[in-house]
Formats: sequence, structure tokens, C-alpha cells
Amino acid sequence: MTDIPADRSGPPRPGTSDGRGNGTGNGAGGAGHGVGLGTAFRVWLRIGLLSFGGPAGQIALMHRILVEELRWIGETRFLHALNYCMLLPGPEAQQLTVYIGWLMHRTAGGLIAGILFVLPGVVSIMALSVIYAGFGTVPLVAAVFFGLKAAVLAIVLQAVVRLGGRALRNGAALGIAAAAFAAIFLFDVPFPLIVLGAGLIGLAGGHFGWKAFAGGGGGHASAGGRTVADAESLLGEEIPAHARPTLAWSLKVAAVCLALWLGPILALGLALGWDDVFTRIALFFSKMAVVTFGGAYAVLAYVAQQAVETYGWLRPGEMLDGLGMAETTPGPLIMVLQFVGFMGAFRDPGSLPPMLAGVLAGLLATWVTFVPCFLWIFLGAPFVEKLRGNRALGAALGAITAAVVGVILNLAIWFALHVLFREVREVRVAGMTVDWPVPASVDAAALLLSAAALVAVFRFKAGVLTVIGACAAAGLLLHLVG
Repeated sequence: MTDIPADRSGPPRPGTSDGRGNGTGNGAGGAGHGVGLGTAFRVWLRIGLLSFGGPAGQIALMHRILVEELRWIGETRFLHALNYCMLLPGPEAQQLTVYIGWLMHRTAGGLIAGILFVLPGVVSIMALSVIYAGFGTVPLVAAVFFGLKAAVLAIVLQAVVRLGGRALRNGAALGIAAAAFAAIFLFDVPFPLIVLGAGLIGLAGGHFGWKAFAGGGGGHASAGGRTVADAESLLGEEIPAHARPTLAWSLKVAAVCLALWLGPILALGLALGWDDVFTRIALFFSKMAVVTFGGAYAVLAYVAQQAVETYGWLRPGEMLDGLGMAETTPGPLIMVLQFVGFMGAFRDPGSLPPMLAGVLAGLLATWVTFVPCFLWIFLGAPFVEKLRGNRALGAALGAITAAVVGVILNLAIWFALHVLFREVREVRVAGMTVDWPVPASVDAAALLLSAAALVAVFRFKAGVLTVIGACAAAGLLLHLVG
């Protein structure tokens, strides 16, 4: 896409033109700010095609384009929307696009923004899933994915360090993170219960004004560039007319979104039975859409264990392969769920050809994962616009984010065990079940490549795509030299 140039002439005055044919100022549905749907379509497509690097990179990209370059919205409103999306289950970066698209152009804008953010990833992951299912056992392809596993391990560890540096700012946050890690690693406590417990602790801390919970959690940091006041943005600082909720609107949007989300699940259950693989995929990923707070890596920690250990849709190494696909393609990291659904039906296709079953299940997993995101924004955002700076909500976000650090650490250890060792066993100690590697099964090549990836990430600050490309090439080279 051709970059849309930034306006360097200073903030426009409400009611005037910004030099690109875009009027400014507030107004319902975007009529006052003058940014047309055609312009919005091109901007959101540009963001969707450039959205590499996980949620932090994607949010920074949106901040640079929407706040610093185009000045559609200001800094305060951007961070307020982000904090709300961080409180929601599901992918916060995609939900942020829906929120801002809705602010600018009502429901149509939210749909355009949310769909275009996801679409490039849907196409990319589906193509890679087909290649993986059809040619994953070919030695050269397997060698590339062997290298990707080392890169993914380093990237997940980097996510732990980055998120921990922002979230664990005092003893209370550190204690919540440690408790969350122990709960999931040692006692197999369900992820939703960990998030619920952390959120309740944060709400209580915020409500009673406990010092350790002051300030809440800020989610991902902004890009760090120019600060644009809300009053200087095209949208302005007032609440748009369409952002004032009514009971009729809330009931209507809830009914439509729930029908689009739950209707296909009900139809599959009645037509195919509740034990059919398609129905189970729809139900499982619908549950993920409701309970997976804390961002993409927190989702993966739970899905990886369930898809491998409970449903048998994937082998441990294959979850890493799927995450490698998601890291190298645009769109939310949670798009790896499409790969999980694809492989689940590919291995249990019923009467359908395996590839067709995989494609349909991948699209189904994507549908039930992302449709609820539109529901959370369209239903909740009008109310949230009135809650800027709410102390209790901020404290709940901070506690949940701290717990997520512990959950992601569990994910990193789980990945490391299955990358570095060929054999991992369950060991029971004092009523606890722990995955323990067989030392003799250590994979020397994987250990060497993972160490190199960690050095590249932490010592030389190499980018995600650079590390992934280098590890994939190294895996291929190791295969060629035997």
C-alpha cells in the first residue's frame, strides 16, 4: 500500500480542512471529521498488511499511523481504548482496531477495521496450514520448522521479560505472577480461574485504594513519538453522538452478534452431533473467546495444553510450528488458532476429504474466535467512553496482567521442554504433577540453535522477522550438512 502522508503543518482547527479533503471537528458517525469510508478502508488495509511482530508491535504501529501521522484520535483516547481492550478476552490489538474504527465511522467503520486487520492473516495461515499438512513430513520443510521452533522459544521468553518489566512493579504484582505460575504449572488450575482470581484481587485493591494497586496496568506502551492531545485530533475530545448508549441499541447489537456467533454452533450440534469434531472445535474456541484474558500469549498457554493433551488435535512440536507461522505473517498471533482447528479436522475429517475438512474447520475456528470481539466492542465501548480513568478497572487490569506474566512463563517452560528434549514425562511429587525431561533425550542441535536465538534477541536486539528468518535458514542448513 502507498503510505498516506502525515500532515506536518500543525493541528487543524475544528471545522476546517486538513489539506487532504478531510474536514475536522466532532460529529456523529464521522461526518464532522470528514474522513470518508474510502480513506478509512485504505488506512485499515495498510495497517492489516503491516501488522507483524505481535500485539506490542501492532499497537505501536497503530499509534504511529492513527495518532502521530493522521491524528484521527488523540493520545488520551487511544490509551483509554487500549486499556479497555486489555480488560477483554481475546486479541487486544484487533479489538483496538474495531474500537477506533467504530469511533470514527460507527458500526461500518468497526467492521471494516476489524475484518481488514484479520484478513491477511487468515489467508496466510490457511495457505501455510495446507502446505504444512501436505508437505510437513518432507525433510526440507521439516528442517525449516525445526529452526522456527528455536526462534519461537526465544520470542516467547522475550515476551515474558518485556511484559514482566512493565507489569511487575511491586511486591503485590510479583506475588500474583508467582501464584499464577505455581497454580498452572504445579496444580493444573484452569486458566479462567487464575484470571478471575487475579481480576477480583485487582478490583478489591482498586476499590479500597490499596497503594500496591494504584495506577493499574497500562497494557502495552505507546510508540513513544509525538503526543497529540485529544482536542488537536480530527475526532476531538467530545464523545461522538453515536457513542452515547441506548437500551435499544444494546439489545439490537447483542442479538445480532450472538446470532452470528452462536447460531453456527447450534446448527452444527443439531446436524452433526455434539461429539463431532467440527462441533467440538466450535465449542472449544468459543470458550476461548470468553475466558482468554491477557493477550495472545496467555491464550496460547491454555490452548497449547488443551489441544495437545486433552483433544489430541496436535503434537507438542506442532503447536510451536503453528506459532512460528503466526509470527511470520501479518495479523494477530491468535491466528494460530486457525491452524489448530485445521489440524484437528484434518486428522479427523469424517466423510470429508482431509484437506477440505481442515480448511472448513480452520475458518470455523477463526469465525467463533473473532465474532465475539465485535460483540465486546459494539456492546461495551459506548459505556466505556464514559469511564475514562476508572481506578478499579485499572487495578483489575494490572492484576490480570501480572497473572498473565506467570502464565506466559509456564508456556515458555512448556515450549522449552518440548523443543530441547525428545522425551518428556509426567512426574508426581507431593500431589503435584510436573512435566520432567529425560536428560538423555536432549537435542543438541535444538539446544545450540535456541541459544543462538536467545543471544540474537536479548544481546543484539534482533527483530522478530530477522530471528525467525535466520533460524529457519539455520534449520535448513543443519539438515543439508547432516
